[in-house]
Amino acid sequence: MAALSGFDRRRINGPEESFPPIFDIKAQLKPRQRLGRKTTDIRPIFLQPGLISQANGSAYIETERTKLACAVYGPRQSKNTSYSEKGRLNVEVKFTPFSCTMRKTPIRDAEDRSLAVAIHQALLSSIRLELLPKSAIDIFIMIIEADGIEGCVASGAIAASTALAVAGIEMLGLVTSCSACIVGNEIWLDPTEEEAQNSEGTLVLSCMPAIGSITSIWQNGKMGTEQALSCLGSCEDRCIEIHSVVAQALLEHTQNDKAET
Repeated sequence: MAALSGFDRRRINGPEESFPPIFDIKAQLKPRQRLGRKTTDIRPIFLQPGLISQANGSAYIETERTKLACAVYGPRQSKNTSYSEKGRLNVEVKFTPFSCTMRKTPIRDAEDRSLAVAIHQALLSSIRLELLPKSAIDIFIMIIEADGIEGCVASGAIAASTALAVAGIEMLGLVTSCSACIVGNEIWLDPTEEEAQNSEGTLVLSCMPAIGSITSIWQNGKMGTEQALSCLGSCEDRCIEIHSVVAQALLEHTQNDKAET
């Protein structure tokens, strides 16, 4: 067969005919109504301190489809490092391969590091590292199931602070965290992954309700000043409620330990 004129075998040639894609506009519109709970409600929290016996402190937290475990090791002496008057806090976050809709690879990526940095910032100012010279505290968080990055940051900070308390590390106060998003003109607290993706902006507040101090604010997307302040106020109210949950879980854990001994 004779070669076609204008046909280049060294290149990938496109089809002779093409058709524009058809988008269903109605299918793209997402509902602006929350199903299952009110806009001011957060998901139920299950918190279990002291889950890992080999660690100095540990905690497991579950908020519906967000599940993660945290282990704390230390304080222990830092080796091969210069002398420091203050201790060092290390946070490492890992996803299980089945934790997300898209299977995660065992190699650490940017998402792992950004989560670790956010949780590190939420906890750093609550720990009295000046009492631990030339020491290191290592926090390892394993995300078993993820339902949004915002939920992982909030749950990770709560579990890590609980594990630090179980380990007996001196802190200024327990750190609690809550997330919020802007959907239309409404503020939705503790958004799921789908709700966060369909929102204009998200915010995660971490604080120490016992002393009324904010440790970290993590914000994404588009959000005005008034909206951000409203989100902060709503999250702060929920953080006070979460603080009671964490304190009760630690009290029950301590009572159970005393009963066993």
